[in-house]
Amino acid sequence: MADQVELFYAPQTRATGVRVLLEELDAPYKLNVLNFKLGENRQPDYLSVNPSGKVPALRHRNTVITEQVAIYMYLADLFSEKGLAPALDDPLRGPYLRWFVHMASCYEPALIDKALNREEPPHSMSAYGSFDTVMENMRSQLAKGPYVLGERFTAVDVLWAMGLGWGMRFGIVPELDEFKAYTERFFERPSAVKVLQDDQNMAKEQEDAAIQAGIA
Repeated sequence: MADQVELFYAPQTRATGVRVLLEELDAPYKLNVLNFKLGENRQPDYLSVNPSGKVPALRHRNTVITEQVAIYMYLADLFSEKGLAPALDDPLRGPYLRWFVHMASCYEPALIDKALNREEPPHSMSAYGSFDTVMENMRSQLAKGPYVLGERFTAVDVLWAMGLGWGMRFGIVPELDEFKAYTERFFERPSAVKVLQDDQNMAKEQEDAAIQAGIA
């Protein structure tokens, strides 16, 4: 049996997707749940794990991994027998890495600029080009579907389905047919159903705890 991993977690955050991936991998894991409303992510114990005070963070043996994309790639390789990461000599390995990095270097910066109504930087200085370009890049990739890499479901699909779903839910990402079909398929998966339902319950418990503490 593979070593257990520890996921530092808060409901309805980027950590949610990591937990869905752990379920997809059928991996042994322990949740270390933080209540952001109570400031538990800003306490010294957690800041010694991740000085930014953000989740997700992962601890495996004596190694701590932060940054969601790094965690996804680490886990999919750690539990490689589950087949959610193309092997190093697989032709899909390059595209797999590409779309992971595209999320962090292009999609999220473009989304944040859009959400804050910030003017896009000059194209020559922009890490992502333009918001519309980022959306079209992903739309055209998913049009080849049904998954990011075509016929094969991989860990990168968990990342993108969660990211696109969040973006559409808050009205930032356009509800393109390809995006809607892709996320609808994903959120019917048992792993997603289980974790999102648990997240709702956990978020309610944390809200109640904050109210009792006189914070919320």
